[in-house]
Amino acid sequence: MKTSDFYYDLPPELIAQTPIPQRDGSRLLTLNKETGETEHHHFYELPSFLRPGDCLVLNDSRVLPARLIGKRQPTGGTCEVMLLIDRGEKTWECLVRPGKKLREGAVLSFGEGRLTAQVTKVLDNGNRLVRFDYDGIFLEILEQLGKMPLPPYIKEELEGAERYQTVYSREVGSAAAPTAGLHFTKELLASIEAMGVRLCYVTLHVGLGTFRPVKVDDVDQHEMHSEYCTISAETAAIINQTKREGGRVICVGTTSCRTIESWAGEDGTLQESAGWTNIFIYPGYRFKVMDCLVTNFHLPESTLVMLVSALAGRAHVLAAYQEAVQERYRFFSFGDAMFIY
Repeated sequence: MKTSDFYYDLPPELIAQTPIPQRDGSRLLTLNKETGETEHHHFYELPSFLRPGDCLVLNDSRVLPARLIGKRQPTGGTCEVMLLIDRGEKTWECLVRPGKKLREGAVLSFGEGRLTAQVTKVLDNGNRLVRFDYDGIFLEILEQLGKMPLPPYIKEELEGAERYQTVYSREVGSAAAPTAGLHFTKELLASIEAMGVRLCYVTLHVGLGTFRPVKVDDVDQHEMHSEYCTISAETAAIINQTKREGGRVICVGTTSCRTIESWAGEDGTLQESAGWTNIFIYPGYRFKVMDCLVTNFHLPESTLVMLVSALAGRAHVLAAYQEAVQERYRFFSFGDAMFIY
């Protein structure tokens, strides 16, 4: 299976640069994974495709305002630091710019000195270990000084950081939003729950590796990035009960899918779990738990297009994407959505 098998032609103007004002006003393309049949709707119509006894699995990870713009000391030159992984003791693994200037020992200042830092190690992969020094609570300082780490294909500044968070986000730690969830409002979730669909939550902290392109020709040679995820005992119980009673497990986003598929037993049952996952789902994969998927439109030749193709079939997915292009859907993080059932 070749990476090029998952290519489709996307006009650049269809890449959504800003979110629409109303979250659930985005368009919704429905795709029958068995027949390939498609229909065109709006996201607020999603409840009409759900059934009592189904459950929705949502990723409650919250995006860390992880992009810090500061000054190199003592020269005053500009620097940028992107927080990736908390390594403990006030030290984070980071991406930095300019790399040539930020060698071991480099001293940085952010927010007129409210937050200072020193590069303590240059890692083999080019990332840096950076130790921060501050008074107070680090996350509160980040909320004030940090910027949202928007995907590389979004060139416009975001007005209002909460628009890049889901309305149910609560566990801080992602470097990018689980974007399928951006379409939900609290009112829509309440109406879904009222119709007898159970809501449950997992946490997967999305890493910047989600945007890393596949650079090999053969799909099975791709080395997948790792991300930390957790499943609570309550969520495991809800999903297990849903499967026992014949309901559908509907994942909101590829991150929710990857979480439950990572920890499912061969019989499809789940238990309380936590750890790192590098699961790579592409055609030929047998889903143990997930039945349906709410997802955005993904980049050509990406691991996420491959995951969606594993669920609905490559031919069906690429035909649906071609239709979405013809119908001028909005693509990627701030774009429209699909419901694959």
